[in-house]
Amino acid sequence: MSLTVYNTQTRQKEAFQPLEDNKVKMYVCGPTVYNLVHIGNARPVVVFDTLFRVLQSEYDEVIYARNITDIDDKIMKAAAENGEPISQLAARYAEEFEADMDQLNNLRPTIVPYATDHVPNMIDMVQRLVDKGHAYEAEGHVLFAVQSMADYGKLSNRSLEDMLDGARVEVAPYKKYAGDFVLWKPSSEDEPGWESPWGYGRPGWHLECSAMIEAHLGETIDIHGGGRDLVFPHHENEVAQSCCAHDGKEYVRYWMHNGYINIGGEKMSKSLGNFRTVRELLGEYKGEVIRCALLSAQYRSEMDFSVDLLEETKSRLDSFYAALRDVKDVESVEVDVKDQAFYKALLDDLNTPIALGELRDIARDLNKADEADKPRLKSLLLKGGELMGLLQQDAESWFTETAGDEGISAEEIEALIAERQQSKLDKNYARADEIREELKAQGVVLEDSREGTKWRRE
Repeated sequence: MSLTVYNTQTRQKEAFQPLEDNKVKMYVCGPTVYNLVHIGNARPVVVFDTLFRVLQSEYDEVIYARNITDIDDKIMKAAAENGEPISQLAARYAEEFEADMDQLNNLRPTIVPYATDHVPNMIDMVQRLVDKGHAYEAEGHVLFAVQSMADYGKLSNRSLEDMLDGARVEVAPYKKYAGDFVLWKPSSEDEPGWESPWGYGRPGWHLECSAMIEAHLGETIDIHGGGRDLVFPHHENEVAQSCCAHDGKEYVRYWMHNGYINIGGEKMSKSLGNFRTVRELLGEYKGEVIRCALLSAQYRSEMDFSVDLLEETKSRLDSFYAALRDVKDVESVEVDVKDQAFYKALLDDLNTPIALGELRDIARDLNKADEADKPRLKSLLLKGGELMGLLQQDAESWFTETAGDEGISAEEIEALIAERQQSKLDKNYARADEIREELKAQGVVLEDSREGTKWRRE
């Protein structure tokens, strides 16, 4: 079975075939770094990190680029409000973003290009578009002429009229057509900018991804990913810029977009005030719980993100880690996962809910297995977890470490367990029961067995 993906442009699942044998080039739109990222920003990172892992198991070379937008009007506004340089604010929040994504068990991409490092590339691309008749200068701006491209709108499957009706289009007297979009705009003396053939200014948002892809991955890439909200206008305009700059050459072979996250049945947004930052959630839940929750729905579907989902996910991971804890002394073995149901689910357009269900069955079988089968089942569970960025923590640590910095320490728990054991030896059963209840009130559950007392946090 080979990898199949849903291609947004063709609106169907297709067998994936990279342009070059055994080499995959993938680009995913990264964050605009002006604040801490919310859980909606984390979904594409987790989704395409999982795809990155699967691709690495299938192909010898996978180049994964995810950009950082470090010049933008939102960044300028936040820096002005904070009274700090734009570069300083952007660098700080880029670092915070990477720290949060590390906590969600995301691998670092192969390439992390920053927009401000590629302004010369952007200027060059704009000049080519002007020279080819696809862009024009007007009052210090350079705009892409959408009517110059015969199939503009093919990605989002919209006509020019539909796109104007469905988008907030800036009305400007210097535009030849209302749908034309900005490639370059002027900056005032107190705003960040670069010298260009059209004066001191800065690039439009859509331009940066086209320029960075060209610089690092070439004119045609295999996969371009991002959230569904980017299909139009951002990705539509990327297609226009890149195809026209490259004389109609194919830009992206497979477009992949993840669905929205809803909170309380409504699409999450800052205007509604119903968004949660990843940092805030990490103070309450382990990063692996958040990651697994994001993978509990198929990536293209909308998902409801809630406390109930996080609690259900924690219980699911507890059951996996409990199975692994019971076989901690069993040596892992080499296993081939290519014929496993969880692997086939991942190859089927990244069907992570089915894959997680298959891992649940392996964990169940591991709990009931005889000694001869335990090494293989343990190894399959670990390998399946690795492909989804899960189950790589020490099982004992999973149950004893807390999310954030709160809660009774492991040392204090061990001391109380030792006191409880001594109380039992002294036949002071009332104190032993009191300690159990005391720990339970602090979210610590004791599990007595012939081998001794284990504990876990609820």
